[in-house]
Amino acid sequence: MEVTAAMVKKLRERTGAGMMDCKNALVACAGDIEKAIDELRAKGLAKAAKKAGRIASEGLVISYIHGGGRIGVLVEVNCETDFVAKTPEFKQLAYDMAMQIAASNPRYIRREDVPAAELERERQVLRAQALEEGKPEKIVEKMVDGRIEKFYKENCLMEQPFIKETEKTVEQLIHEHIARIGENITVRRFARYEVGEGIEKEKADFAAEVMAQIQPK
Repeated sequence: MEVTAAMVKKLRERTGAGMMDCKNALVACAGDIEKAIDELRAKGLAKAAKKAGRIASEGLVISYIHGGGRIGVLVEVNCETDFVAKTPEFKQLAYDMAMQIAASNPRYIRREDVPAAELERERQVLRAQALEEGKPEKIVEKMVDGRIEKFYKENCLMEQPFIKETEKTVEQLIHEHIARIGENITVRRFARYEVGEGIEKEKADFAAEVMAQIQPK
């Protein structure tokens, strides 16, 4: 059964879980809303979503330097209490977020942060590309929608595959921590600096380099 945007929206409204979590649950449950709700509850994701509206004003600013100073990241990760902010689990999560940003170079935290003007410009470019490829106009919009989803996954931190466990997204990782810790957790802001950024040069696979650095010898 095809999972539609309307089905994802309905499940999200009922559970408060993240969009990708809702979509994955519906796919796993062949579009059955009630079973998908149970799936989300079993994973603690519905429980995590209920905490999403709570104020998270404590937390940490974590730095990560890669490649002998070639890439530097500062990221602020928030939770609800200073007690949780001092726990090893939260510190590791914040550090993982810094490594994720160093490796995957997101431009935004979530899709809602993408400026409308930029998104429309991207749509226009993708639409022109699809037409240039000779695709029929009746399927161009579906192609553009699919490529916009890819744009989100590449450029929005929450939708990127987590570098240590690529079968899950960063958003899913954070929801797991929310369910386990019992507090709302958010990535508020980040800054990423790369030596020579903006200067044309040979590209490197920074994701592979970061992973090689954290793998046990």
